Amino acid sequence: MPTIKYIEANGTEHEVEVAVGENLMQAALDNMINGILGDCGGACACATCHCYVDDAWTGKIPAADDVEKDLLDMAVDPQENSRLACQIIVSEDMDGLTLRLPESQF
Repeated sequence: MPTIKYIEANGTEHEVEVAVGENLMQAALDNMINGILGDCGGACACATCHCYVDDAWTGKIPAADDVEKDLLDMAVDPQENSRLACQIIVSEDMDGLTLRLPESQF
């Protein structure tokens, strides 16, 4: 299983093994990582799983679709590397992916 690193806004790091096919929001919730709320349950409807993909990985994961981009416009402090964790499905080649979490989801 790939290992994903989540870094909270306060600097706390979590390395989590995530099953291929699972989304990164659910993995964060399953591992009780602070900073990911996932209010809509992964339906790409709320932006409470906003995260920042490490720059080294932005070109290595599938791009956001238009619905995700629209929701990211409503997130707090969106950046060029902002994504919704519910829309990133883990694949074998994502081992070592790093996500940084914002100070607030709302």
